[in-house]
This record gives sequence, C-alpha cells and structure tokens, in this order.
Amino acid sequence: MEQDLQSHVIELPTEETERNMYWLVKRKLEQAGYVHYEISNFAKPNFASKHNRNCWEQKEYLGIGIAAHSYFNQKRYSHITNLFTYIENCENQKLTQNSILHEIQNKEEQQKEYMLLKLRMLEGVSIQKFKQKFMQNPLYLFRKEIDKLVKEGLLEVNGDRIWLTNKGLDLANLVWEEFI
Repeated sequence: MEQDLQSHVIELPTEETERNMYWLVKRKLEQAGYVHYEISNFAKPNFASKHNRNCWEQKEYLGIGIAAHSYFNQKRYSHITNLFTYIENCENQKLTQNSILHEIQNKEEQQKEYMLLKLRMLEGVSIQKFKQKFMQNPLYLFRKEIDKLVKEGLLEVNGDRIWLTNKGLDLANLVWEEFI
C-alpha cells in the first residue's frame, strides 16, 4: 500500500522551471493573438472578463442567491452556503440572516487595495484615476513603497502609469505585500 502511494506522488517543478513555463506560455499565447491583461489572465482582444475588471477597479457588484458574494458601500459580504437554511430564511422573511459581513473598508484600506488590484493589471495604476477616486496622489501617498519597489526593479513609473516590470511579474507577491 505504501509503495502504491509513493508511486503516485507528483513532484512539483522548481521555481525556476515554473517561471520558465510561465514565460513560455505567455509568449505562445501572445503569438496566438491573446492579450495578457492581468497577471494570470489572457483573452482575445475585447474578451477580457468584465466582472474581474470591475472587481480590480473596486466597482460595486451585488450577488444574488445562495453563496453569492457582494461588494457594496465599502462592504464585502456573502450569502450563506446551506441551501435549506437559505430557503427557510427567505420563506420566514429573515433575509438578513442569509448574509455574512466579511469586511468594511476605510479609505486607507481602499487605497491600498486599489494599488494592489490595479498592479495585477498589466496596464497598472493610472495616477490620474487614483487622484480622481481618492483625491490624493499615489506617488506621494505610497512614496516609500513605490521608491523601494522601483529601486528593486519590480515597478516602473512613467507619465501617468505605475506598473509591474517583468521582474515584478515574477515577484508580484513581494510587490503586493507592500500594500497590505
């Protein structure tokens, strides 16, 4: 029995192999006409996920039904996952018992999350859009983080944009940690 289990163990690739695979797949997809629009997503032109884009731009959405998730008025919440309890609450007009509040964001949390989410997008952060949304300049607000990441070669800032470099794509978790 133990021998059977050992023969089914899958060895994961090294970090270097995984990165090489990532860049190979990226190159092949782009050659096939796909656009790399988010760190882990590709799509044919004009077919990027609208829902995901809305999430990455902190746009509000309402989930309806069992296990649905929502983001509204800086609150994240979901509905319960037990179908029978969900129906019972609906029938007994106890709709509020179907919701679970996960988070209420303050402005600082929203700003950090916005940076993190927009840096997932290959287009990066528009400085002007950040200013319009939060009435603050991200280059000033996050100057320590951005300076550090630029010096480490993980971010680039040019004109109206802040975005991940190729090295930043490989080490994106290090970038995002700066905004958590």
